[in-house]
Amino acid sequence: MSQPMPRIPPLDPPYPPQIQAQFDRIMRGAPPLLLFRVMAGHGRAWDKFRAGGLLDPGPLSLRQREIVIDRTCALNRCEYEWGVHVAIFAGPAKLTEDEVRATVLGDATSVCWSPAEQALIAAVDALHDRATFDDEEFADLSGHYDAAQILEIMLLCGFYRTVSYLANGLKLPLEEKAARFPAAP
Repeated sequence: MSQPMPRIPPLDPPYPPQIQAQFDRIMRGAPPLLLFRVMAGHGRAWDKFRAGGLLDPGPLSLRQREIVIDRTCALNRCEYEWGVHVAIFAGPAKLTEDEVRATVLGDATSVCWSPAEQALIAAVDALHDRATFDDEEFADLSGHYDAAQILEIMLLCGFYRTVSYLANGLKLPLEEKAARFPAAP
């Protein structure tokens, strides 16, 4: 059976040298993700996507960053991007199986999260649900994270909501080695 194709066709190799160099920088030697191949076929979209990608380390730890990304993708039902991030980063971010599961099936009160991580999950949920924080949520977040980190949290949520729109709207088939959403109990 052939792999389903996204709604907009991806670039096929061999890639133009400039695109290949960009893929090499982003993927560090691994084959480019299907999402990247679709976006790279459209210069303006690819440039804007890469400019907003937040691929640098930033002010959050890898663990904090991945909690934000995984939760944002899960809330947007974007198994494609969630699965890629879990497969690549859950181990290095030291996310346990219960924590990975909680990004999809849990919430800010899940017992696996530390108080700082509970504030992080609550912030992601608030941004997803209302595109803002109430005063209590912001105060709780500020009790654990500084201004640069809070801005990064908001930027990551916005960017990965956009990535979710792209992956879901394009009907990207799941990457072969990506994780799959856990089944509800």
